[in-house]
Amino acid sequence: MGCDGGTIPKRHELVKGPRKAEQVDKVAELVARWFYCALSQEKLRRPIVACELGRLYNKDAIIEYLLDKSPDKNPMESASHIKSIKSIKGDKYDDLQAAHFICPVVGLEMNGRHRFCFLRNCGCVFSERALKEIKAEVCHK
Repeated sequence: MGCDGGTIPKRHELVKGPRKAEQVDKVAELVARWFYCALSQEKLRRPIVACELGRLYNKDAIIEYLLDKSPDKNPMESASHIKSIKSIKGDKYDDLQAAHFICPVVGLEMNGRHRFCFLRNCGCVFSERALKEIKAEVCHK
């Protein structure tokens, strides 16, 4: 029962505990939110739309999702709240493949390290810092 030297091992020395859950890289998650479609996981391309939860989608992917009336359609968690085309809003978002988007007010680059906000009333995209510094109800442009 014992190991060499006359020692008797305890249970916690022999039994391995449960594995630790993998931690999600926060920077990678932010980059994925702003550069990939939440529904199809493809790179965002024009036209880009957003829902009331702030998720960005390719408009083509949303239209295909809404038109799919098959009974075996698996409801996606990222788009289960979207019932019609009226529940999404288009944005004035520069083409991401050409160059990185830079906030027109503060000048921060959208690279996943800084938070950005999508304004539903006008469709503009600004950094969170710009919205905090300039407290106005109208669009900053």
